[in-house]
Amino acid sequence: MIFVDTNYFLRFLLKDNKLQHRKAKQLMLDSAQGKLKLFTSIIVFFEIYWVLSSYYGRNKTELIKALKDVINLTFIEIEERPIITNALEVFAQNNISLEDSFNLSYAASHQSEDFKTFDLKLGKLFKK
Repeated sequence: MIFVDTNYFLRFLLKDNKLQHRKAKQLMLDSAQGKLKLFTSIIVFFEIYWVLSSYYGRNKTELIKALKDVINLTFIEIEERPIITNALEVFAQNNISLEDSFNLSYAASHQSEDFKTFDLKLGKLFKK
């Protein structure tokens, strides 16, 4: 198994450095063809979000598309993929942060009885 860090995904998505994009694309192709196994972490997913929003100034629609593109790379093992997928839907439908969307999805996936927060808006979004 080979771990894929944030910058590989960014070069793959952004195509802003030809050499690095080519290397990232080849790695993805090799994995898609079963030549090697790739994995990444939830932290990388949030780093992609942070870099695209803060450094590159991507809007919410662009962020959701890019993050869905990463999630849809099914040949890469991504921890908590179903929770992230649901969090992206929550994020798309509500005016809350991706982090809050993830926490709501995480709580729901673990059949949480309640969601304790001082953020009233966020608390109202919690569904048992």
